[in-house]
Amino acid sequence: MVLIKNLVSSFTLSRRVKMKTVNPESVGLDSEVLKNIRSYLDETYVKDGKYVGTLTLVARKGEVAYLDSLGLMDRENNKSMQEDAIFRIYSMTKAITSISIMQLFEKSLFRLDDPVHWYIPSWKNLRVYESGVYPNFLTSRPKRHMTIRDLLSHMSGLTYDFMYKSNVDAAYRKTKLQQADTLEEMVNILAELPLEFSPGDEWNYSVSTDVLGYLVEVLSGMKLDEYFKKNIFEPLEMVDTGFSCPEEKKERLASLYEHSPKSEPRLLEIPFLNTKLLSGGGGLFSTMSDYYNFCSMIIGQGEFKGKRLIGRKTIELMSCNHLPDGKDLTEMSQSAFSETPYAGVGFGLGFSVMLDPAKSQTLSDIGEYGWGGAASTVFMINPKEEVVIIFMTQLLPSSTYQVRRELRSLVYSALMPEKLT
Repeated sequence: MVLIKNLVSSFTLSRRVKMKTVNPESVGLDSEVLKNIRSYLDETYVKDGKYVGTLTLVARKGEVAYLDSLGLMDRENNKSMQEDAIFRIYSMTKAITSISIMQLFEKSLFRLDDPVHWYIPSWKNLRVYESGVYPNFLTSRPKRHMTIRDLLSHMSGLTYDFMYKSNVDAAYRKTKLQQADTLEEMVNILAELPLEFSPGDEWNYSVSTDVLGYLVEVLSGMKLDEYFKKNIFEPLEMVDTGFSCPEEKKERLASLYEHSPKSEPRLLEIPFLNTKLLSGGGGLFSTMSDYYNFCSMIIGQGEFKGKRLIGRKTIELMSCNHLPDGKDLTEMSQSAFSETPYAGVGFGLGFSVMLDPAKSQTLSDIGEYGWGGAASTVFMINPKEEVVIIFMTQLLPSSTYQVRRELRSLVYSALMPEKLT
């Protein structure tokens, strides 16, 4: 009996599930124009090996109208890209963490303008960098305390170790901040390091969402992976999403590659089992089907198959621009890297937000929001057109090609004329 149960479990974990698709015209998309996605990606990126493989989804009005795989998920073993391939989604984890913290906001467990040190006491006396190198910094007091909204909007003054821009991010590397085993260890290291700027003064892509993951633990009394499982993954039927790829699913894990200017992308040998740090900023593995369920919940105003995960007004608040005075990232950012172009783009509570398509020079709508991951994955949600776009591949870094802007052109050009009434 145990053997049969184990066999059934193993089959379930490695199953090939086809996502249901509909005729594009039934949701107002031109099927002939959508074919341009495949031909463009194939001719521009896949045939010559720039991307080893891709998986692209376009949905509208709650239905998947386009789902297409190209190339390989494992070049070394000549394994074709599969619909149920498992991807390292890196910073697309941030949206899940942001939704999680806002679920707790809805329970009035905190306010957006609460100082972070109310929940992380060691952060009460954070300082701002003035000069010097680690560990001999000259610092000053911030103009005000860091708030939880600062973390959600990346205006906290924190940074990333890979920026290679300042003596502060150099200190992140020297202290091996992002090699910490636990979120508590990470926030304790951060308590001893200066901020890049006073909270609220600028925008900088950072470990802020990892800190939010720690706050989810503090406020909920649960470990982050347990919270995600109970409050996000199980209700959304995200059966293949987690902080590691189990041994029994490794055959479905897409290989990870790094761009090489003078040759084909280089295979990266990165462990896929038992990651210690539960990184709310970039630690999840997921699939196209799972992440589409997550996006369906968001564009569905917080509901999925009749289950409400978060309120409609909370989604609206998160997808507003929270940069001061309606500014865009060109006016606020000091970041050396992020997952979005800056012109015409603002930032909400966990996502970038389109403010001005003309300034951004791309097909879009005011209010489109989304984010990407370091391995060139991306999701985009357009509430006005009821469109979801998800692109999966595994190439570091995400700044290698401009495929995200190109996808907008390819998808939005397929929108059919609205019928006059």
